[in-house]
Amino acid sequence: MSWIRVIAEDRAEGALSDVYGRIARSRGRVSNIMRIQSLAPGAMAAHMDLYLELMFSKGGLSRAEREMVAVVVSVANRCEYCTLHHAAALEAWWKDPERVERLKEDPSGADLSPRERALARYARTLTLSPDAVEAGEVERLREVGLSDEEILQVNMITAYFNFVNRIAVGLGVEAPAEEVGGYRY
Repeated sequence: MSWIRVIAEDRAEGALSDVYGRIARSRGRVSNIMRIQSLAPGAMAAHMDLYLELMFSKGGLSRAEREMVAVVVSVANRCEYCTLHHAAALEAWWKDPERVERLKEDPSGADLSPRERALARYARTLTLSPDAVEAGEVERLREVGLSDEEILQVNMITAYFNFVNRIAVGLGVEAPAEEVGGYRY
């Protein structure tokens, strides 16, 4: 459910039908965060391209690190939709549901490596207090071994999830249990 009209896959035509098909092929199914954009299929397609590039491209941050950043940002924004989705993806990578729960409760209590702790701190600070991010925050990322390309990656993933969290929260996108799982991680 959501607070605006959504065109279902079985009613989609033209460009929207094509985008839905492409999403289902690449992700295994179409999520509610994509369905909410059904009135703007061009934006939906661009959104999916950005998501795939940031979360699945080769090199840089590991898939687990990317999902961890998604969870940290989504928890900070109180976005239940993205928290549920990306906590499920992170569990698939960490294979430790209790550790994921600890991350959601308090990133400092989640048995994070120094690198993970630095990523979580940067993502949380950029989300909650973007004006507090200074050169020292970036230097801390370098100190734990991140390259400038990886620093750009964590910055862009953080910004992306702030964007998506606002779509989900601002339009009432729900994540019922049957919608959370079943994606290609």
